[in-house]
Amino acid sequence: MPAPSASVQDIDRVASELAACLPALHRALERQVVRDSPSPKPPEGQVALLRYVAQRSGATVREAAEALMMKPNNVSAMVSHLTRRGLIERKQDAADKRIAHLYLTATAQRELAEVRRIEEAHIARALHSLTDGEIGALGTVTGALTSLTRHLHSAAL
Repeated sequence: MPAPSASVQDIDRVASELAACLPALHRALERQVVRDSPSPKPPEGQVALLRYVAQRSGATVREAAEALMMKPNNVSAMVSHLTRRGLIERKQDAADKRIAHLYLTATAQRELAEVRRIEEAHIARALHSLTDGEIGALGTVTGALTSLTRHLHSAAL
């Protein structure tokens, strides 16, 4: 991949603005989801684990820990908690009984869908207050943010 042609100052400015904006955006959305959720929202780490298992049904604790950049023992503790709450099922690997594969329960699937619906509704409502140009700019930047996330994730491994 070629080096960007943007100046160091431009890159530093964008990095600073993203570092300030993204956490604030996340917190604002999180508060609205907590306020509007019919059931208590699990802590963010648990939601991240549930979303990972939703995307990769049958994943192992180790795979989830690597993908979420967490310690396996912390993910294992979350899995135990979520299993007790009826949100995750563990199924033993047929070949290696020490390995468990993770699956969402129907309850977890419903709760995740509800959280996503609330998030999307709040974002859509906020987007209605923006100009067409701002909406277009956000639509254009989503791919770049996904790419940035991928680069940050691989750099952390």
